[in-house]
Amino acid sequence: MEATDLIGLLVIGGAAGVVSGLVGVGGGVLFVPGLVLFLEQTQVEAEATSLFAVVGVAAVGAYRQGGYGNLRLRDGLLVGVLSPLGVVVGTVVANEAPERALQILRSAPAVLRLSLGAPGDAQRRGGSIRGLERGVMFRP
Repeated sequence: MEATDLIGLLVIGGAAGVVSGLVGVGGGVLFVPGLVLFLEQTQVEAEATSLFAVVGVAAVGAYRQGGYGNLRLRDGLLVGVLSPLGVVVGTVVANEAPERALQILRSAPAVLRLSLGAPGDAQRRGGSIRGLERGVMFRP
């Protein structure tokens, strides 16, 4: 691993931690592109590595948020118990799908987010996209 790759990974890791602490996501969103760009992993390898790496980020974030009284443990457990079912399906699909399809699928949320704009933008434009004007997508 070259020094520039290591620096890139450190920046991605730090940024993912900050974003995760701020809005509750970031690990996978930043880890996967960083692993592909700096370590030349395939999309599937980066996704698998990211799933492992995000465990620590999630544990520290949940612990710290719990200290502030923000953790809703029952809700987290319910989502956590149901999520592995989706992961099983997702990993099968990821290993069978062409890498280019995975790259496009991974970029779809960012494209959607950019096309919708910030919360309240729909209302200012005279339209209404359910939930966006109330900031539902961005509630902690």
